[in-house]
Amino acid sequence: MPHDEYRTIDFFAQGALASPQVTPAQAERIASLHLGITARAEALGSQQDANFLLRGKDGTPAAVLKIANPAFGPTEVEAQDAAADLIASVHPELRVATVLRRPDGSPRCARVDTEEGPVVARLLRHLSGGPLSGPRHLSPSMVAAMGAIAGKVSVALCDFRHPGLDRVLQWDPRYADRVVAELAEHIVEPDRRTAVETAAVDAWTQVQKVAALLPCQAVHLDLTDDNLICSPGSRLPVPDGVIDFGDLTWSWAISELAVPLSSMLHHDGVEPHHVLPAVRAFHAVRPLSRQEAEALWPLMVLRATGLVVSGRHQAAVDEGNAYAKAALDREWRIFEQAGHLPLPVMTHLIKDAIGLTDPPARADAPVRPLLRGLTPDDFSLLDLSADADSMDHGAWLEAGTEDRLAGSALADGAAAVVTRYAQARLTRAPALSATSPATVATGLDLWLGRETVVQAPGPGEVVAAEPGRAVVTYGPRLLTLSFPHPVHPVVSAGARVGAGEELVRLPSGASLRLVVHDAAVPAVPPLARPEYAAGWLALTADPSPLLGLPAADHEEHADLLDRRDAVFATVQEHYYADPPRIERGWRHHLMSAEGRSYLDMVNNVTPLGHAHPRVEQAVTRQLRRLNTNSRFHYASVVEFTERLAALLPDRLDTVFLVNSGSEAVDLGIRLAIGASGQHDVVALREAYHGWTYASDAVSTSLQDNPNALADRPSWVHTVDSPNSYRGRHRGPDAQRYGPEAAAVIEGLAASGRPPGAFLSETFYGNAGGVALPEGYLAEVYAAVRRHGGLAVADEVQVGYGRLGHWFWGFEQQRVVPDIVCVAKAMGNGHPLGAVITSRDVADRYRDQGYFFSSTGGSPVSSVVGLTVLDTLRDEDLQGNAVRVGGRLKTRLQTLAEHHDIIGAVHGSGLYLGLELVRDRATLEPATEETAELCDRMLDLGVVVQPTGDHLNVLKIKPPMCIDAAAVDFFTDMLDRALTQLGHRR
Repeated sequence: MPHDEYRTIDFFAQGALASPQVTPAQAERIASLHLGITARAEALGSQQDANFLLRGKDGTPAAVLKIANPAFGPTEVEAQDAAADLIASVHPELRVATVLRRPDGSPRCARVDTEEGPVVARLLRHLSGGPLSGPRHLSPSMVAAMGAIAGKVSVALCDFRHPGLDRVLQWDPRYADRVVAELAEHIVEPDRRTAVETAAVDAWTQVQKVAALLPCQAVHLDLTDDNLICSPGSRLPVPDGVIDFGDLTWSWAISELAVPLSSMLHHDGVEPHHVLPAVRAFHAVRPLSRQEAEALWPLMVLRATGLVVSGRHQAAVDEGNAYAKAALDREWRIFEQAGHLPLPVMTHLIKDAIGLTDPPARADAPVRPLLRGLTPDDFSLLDLSADADSMDHGAWLEAGTEDRLAGSALADGAAAVVTRYAQARLTRAPALSATSPATVATGLDLWLGRETVVQAPGPGEVVAAEPGRAVVTYGPRLLTLSFPHPVHPVVSAGARVGAGEELVRLPSGASLRLVVHDAAVPAVPPLARPEYAAGWLALTADPSPLLGLPAADHEEHADLLDRRDAVFATVQEHYYADPPRIERGWRHHLMSAEGRSYLDMVNNVTPLGHAHPRVEQAVTRQLRRLNTNSRFHYASVVEFTERLAALLPDRLDTVFLVNSGSEAVDLGIRLAIGASGQHDVVALREAYHGWTYASDAVSTSLQDNPNALADRPSWVHTVDSPNSYRGRHRGPDAQRYGPEAAAVIEGLAASGRPPGAFLSETFYGNAGGVALPEGYLAEVYAAVRRHGGLAVADEVQVGYGRLGHWFWGFEQQRVVPDIVCVAKAMGNGHPLGAVITSRDVADRYRDQGYFFSSTGGSPVSSVVGLTVLDTLRDEDLQGNAVRVGGRLKTRLQTLAEHHDIIGAVHGSGLYLGLELVRDRATLEPATEETAELCDRMLDLGVVVQPTGDHLNVLKIKPPMCIDAAAVDFFTDMLDRALTQLGHRR
């Protein structure tokens, strides 16, 4: 291309940059006459250029025609194409929109005359997959991928030089202050204009503190969600492509990260802390210096202010640019989010995320104690964490808990009660919340049991003094005192005070809040949300030394997960890649160490709910008396087994007690084989029964064991999963499963290997709560019994009334098994399982030896079992499963009307499964989408997990005490998450 013009853009000299006015028909002629391609042109949006997708005769995308703004010269375009080629060569794993070339190797590029003057037109490689733009929520993996790409581009361009980089762009943060100053007038709302101007000044001031130490290099400068293209082979929108080098320039290297971070902030549900995975990913590829980390968030704010003023300016000068006008609302949202927290808070949060944390601030030792006349022995420490005993029995949910606990301590003789600095307070966590509450204390709260003088701990100046508040300097920091509003400080603003000088006199019964903080943030909230706590705490110091108390060690066990992985067998997996630390449960809630309450939708182990006081009291009482094995003679084991047998049909009258569901199934198989004398077992595919040798042998869930069907012992035979939704036979045809399974049994018998047992769940749990076809168990039970075998029912998951209308799953099938295996619900979290059978079958076990379980049927286990049965009855939890479970299923079915990804709602009562599919006709499992949904639900305060061979079914089996409010919260959050993830119809 000609080299007769080396000019480059200077935005401030150019002024308005209206995009070229080129119609699709004109674009087609340009492509044909100048670039050698005949295609149909479709207009694509652009802020300042004109872009068109060119399609061939068959409709396949052939290329992108990019017509540069007339203000951009050939040298700039050459630089852009050279940078794209460089990135593509350095990082072949990235798809890059490089310029297409003619057979002779020259770029398909030309100077074209338009009404606005000569422009550069060229053909670029089309990247399939689509951009990340739009409101869709960005998962942590997507955010991290954006940061990693930015890091790779930065590394690739670090040594790139070209005359076309010498540009003055409005997007270059080095000119952000000038851009805002010149374009702010286009914001017509006075309050918004003032907010933008103020934010720009503050951010620019912060950047200038480190600007001289920020390295510069070539930067793409537009790696936004619009210009990062998703891999077409990925089930989720994960970016691997880079387009649009129109803003390529020479600027601060850290700008390459600030740009994509800012573009994340308009997406649904994304707030500032959600961008941190991108920061970490960028840092892993291209390490940030301390100065770059300190400049990053101010640069994001500058980017946001530039977007707002430039967007308003572009809409004014380019009235026909629908793309620019459509962006105005999202640009304002980016600005609001970028300025959501003070700059120092976000800066410290970023530094903490990449391991550049500053040493924690320490309050200077006081010359005089802050509270005159009080010694350390006069204070009672108030623990409000999830670990505190005072939070038992749901106390954290009661209004006024903190005042009540403090009042109790004062009544017991304490002169003052004080909380802990940096502690996450469970008392500030609502039970159902879509966002994490502010729980982490930035200072101390005190309750005073006698009249107290608050005095200056050292010499300083009174910064503020008003009813209910006083602020004094304390060394290099500020000490903010908050107290009852009617109380007035005895000092005035501007006054100098000496150590021990009286500041305020508080009456007995008054409360006081202390915060020691940097002057950079004159207003510190009393509590911070956990996601932002590291940022706020870096700007505060523990006030405890002002009271003569030792500073709290607020370092959390950040390495706890690493310690677990170091000693815990890794096959014992944990939920979530980055799991919350759960330290407490109450009813259908789980509470984290950070003071977040999560709705528990998976714990069928605790049918009564977590920490049920009746179980706690029964266990405590029995532990005080006796706990031994069942060979000793005591009442509870007799009473419990009588109660358990009474819940089953008459001929199931003999009970074995064990510790788990795996043991129960293992024993059930051994009983059947021993009683029948036949060693073969028939089981269902896609089922899970346990981890012991025998229970694992009959487990065929591919998620629990990918080789489940290939490595079964020769004595195990499987039949089709009778799944009426996605199995071989669906809908009415599901009636064929029973005869086919019976035929397998008949075939085994004919071959001389009649099965000694047929084992199955009575309601298909592992597949997602799918009911067995009508009459299925009756037909198969009859077949196995014809040949001397026994029917073994695995009731481990569905037993004990969880199905609502039936206490046992086999009741739904109107059959009676020969052996019933139970666990999970029996102990409400205590290890307890049972096998119930007939006396005749039980007695045949003696042919194999004797049976003994050290703690199966212990006094404690027996008391727990009795208490659970009593509570299930007294609290009508089976009835609750009918009522609340019915409400839940109805609401889930309503959601299915609005979200095509919901293929089916399975189950009964409080044993449900929500199956997610990509296509309701093909039933292609939405495996990756289900995993992403579970992560998003955790962010919204709900613990839910996938199940099934394809991990595409949400298993919904909460504690049976769950109420209507929790069910509504769950379905509301599910609706929100599915909508944010782009699954709403």
